Formats: sequence, C-alpha cells, structure tokens
Amino acid sequence: MKKIFYIISFGILLAACGQSYEETKRINRQQRRAAAQKDSAALKIAVMPTLDCLPLFVARHYELYDTILGGVRLKCFNAQMDCDTAFERGRVEGVMTDLVRAARMERKGLDLRFVATTNAYWQLISNRNARIRQLKQLDDKMVAMTRYSVTDMLADKAIDSAKLDKDHVFKVQINDVYVRMQMLQNNIMDVLCLTEPHATVARVMKNHVLLDTRALGWRMGAMVFREKEMRRKERAKQLAQFIKVYDQACDSINKYGVKHYRSVIEKNYGLKKEMIDSLPGDLKFPHAQTPRKADRDIASAWWEKQKQGNNGNN
Repeated sequence: MKKIFYIISFGILLAACGQSYEETKRINRQQRRAAAQKDSAALKIAVMPTLDCLPLFVARHYELYDTILGGVRLKCFNAQMDCDTAFERGRVEGVMTDLVRAARMERKGLDLRFVATTNAYWQLISNRNARIRQLKQLDDKMVAMTRYSVTDMLADKAIDSAKLDKDHVFKVQINDVYVRMQMLQNNIMDVLCLTEPHATVARVMKNHVLLDTRALGWRMGAMVFREKEMRRKERAKQLAQFIKVYDQACDSINKYGVKHYRSVIEKNYGLKKEMIDSLPGDLKFPHAQTPRKADRDIASAWWEKQKQGNNGNN
C-alpha cells in the first residue's frame, strides 16, 4: 500500500513540476514578447563611447527619456562601422556618425534626415616613441583609421598636405576605438586618428598632435535618422520630443561643464578620475541643427576624389 502511495505522490509531483515548467516557459515567452514590443516602439539610436554622445548618456542617466512616447534606447558599439551597419539594416532609427560615412550611406541609396551637428573633432596623433613631429615624417609609417570615414579623409589630408606618396603611407583599418588605444599603449601603431575622450588620453600620455580637424575648419560630427521611418506620425512625434530632451541635456552640460558629469562618464566611457579631470574644460554642445553645407560639400568632394581614383566603395 505504501508503495502505491509513493508512486501516486511521485506522479503528482512530476505533474506539478511539469505544469510549473510549462507555466515558466509561457511567462518567459510573454516577457520576451513584451520586451520586443517595447523595443520596437522605442526610438533606438546607435552610439559610441565618444564624447559627442555625452548628451544622450546624460539624458538617459537622469531619465529624461521617460518623457518621450515609447522611450529611447541607446545601442552602444565600440566601432563606427558597427553603428552604421545597425543603422543601415534597420535595427536602429538613428545613429551618431560623421558626414563622410553619412555621404557613403546616401550613395548606397539610404534616405537620411540630418538632425544635429555634433561637437566631435578628430586629431591625428603620433606615438611618442615613433618620434614623428611633422606630417612629412609620415612616410613609411602606419596610420590607424576607419575606412570611408572622417578619419580616412583626415589621413588623406595629412598625406596631401605633406605632399607624400600615398603608397608610402600605410592606412590601417582599426575600427574598435579601444583596440586603437591598446595599439598606442603597446607601441604597435605609429599614428592614430582619435576623437575625445581618447584623444585626451593620448595627449596625457605625451603623444604628439599632428593635425586637428578644428584647425581645418571641419565640423564633421552628425546625428542622422532614417528619413522613411521619421515620416511615420508616431516616429515624427518621438523625434520632436527627443530633440527637446537632447537640447536640454546640451544646455545642462554647457552650464555645469563636462566634468560635472563624471559619474556618467565613468559609467559609459570607463575613464579614470585623472583622465576625466584632463578633459577639455571649454567643450560646448550645440543644440540640434542641420550640418553646414560647406562641411557636406567637403565630404562629397572627398568621395568624388575616391571615385575618380577607383578607391571608393560606391
């Protein structure tokens, strides 16, 4: 009798466990479906650990996106090409990029809406151990950059300015910004194209700045969105709300300074205290505004030059 009792009890236990497992699967499916719906409804923007993205991180930190219908999701990548790939494939609606890469996407047939010009600038920085102080010393040296981007254009500008043979300067594609920094620290690369905050890290390490896009008058940082998506009523409303939040974050950073947001920077950039203290104190973040025609023309002219030389990917 006891044996029968144990068998029945064991059967009931198994049934209960089975029901619990099935119930758990059902709940998990519901949770995944709900999460997917929320993500689909949100305005998704691809970003990088570069300082021009700081207003977006500040807005997230202070939960300003909660005021936006559907919310905002920041999708973080360490390489510009990964950001742009996510954007081109429709996994995000917006991307922080540069005008050279934006021009490339337009050439591939993607209709863009230019929402903001960012304060991003890029510096060509030589490894101090390479003892390169002038652009003419780039001959037979390796330069880390990302193809078809402002860093590619900046490297070309340096080569042209020094009247060097392009075949004698080796542009090496290193997309991940952290890998670039590791190559600098390990003395693997001669010269690197960097933006903030990594440019500050390189300067603190006593590496030499050879060329700066600000000296050239370039304003190449941009935030763009998929035009087709933004024509939808819901997305248009989201974008209008997002721009207001973005401008508020810019105003706050401009008022209190970049270093006031050290906790946000530590979390999203992984910088140590001394590096945050070394960041430029005069950085200003402009409100959302479309890029200047002159800057877009510079990017387009560079692409035409690539096309003529059969070096572009058009």
